[in-house]
Amino acid sequence: MMRVGIITISDRSSRGEREDLSGPALVKRISTAGHQVIATAIIPDDFNQIKTILVEWCDSGNFDLILTTGGTGFAPRDVTPEATLAILEKTAPGIAEAMRAQSLKITPHAMLSRQQAGIRKRTLVINLPGSPKGAVENLEVILPVLPHAVELLQESPSAEKGHSHSK
Repeated sequence: MMRVGIITISDRSSRGEREDLSGPALVKRISTAGHQVIATAIIPDDFNQIKTILVEWCDSGNFDLILTTGGTGFAPRDVTPEATLAILEKTAPGIAEAMRAQSLKITPHAMLSRQQAGIRKRTLVINLPGSPKGAVENLEVILPVLPHAVELLQESPSAEKGHSHSK
């Protein structure tokens, strides 16, 4: 079971002007997949606040996976990818590439997503789109590989089993 943190990044939701629908949608999907949501947060589109919470959560050792939702587009305040890259020790480009590739089958707007993924300490951090539909659709693409990714980060003895060539 993965220990997951979910951060909604939205100026309007953080001010209470718009209900956060993406965070709860991700909580529901993660929970139905049998994983534990340890914490959730709603913060503004602020580079320093995003960096601060990512560092705190990753460095705490309490999370295997942190999902962010929001701030991955072209708007001037969309700085989630830059804040994420600023705290990562390693990038995991295949995760973001897989999400964009699958999303392009649904909408050409997927090519406008700038989401990132990577590792800090033993925590995997993944940016997801801000819409509930987009966030869950992107999560669905990567959900099958996330437990194995976490096993590798934790240096679990069972991680080697995931390197089989069969499906």
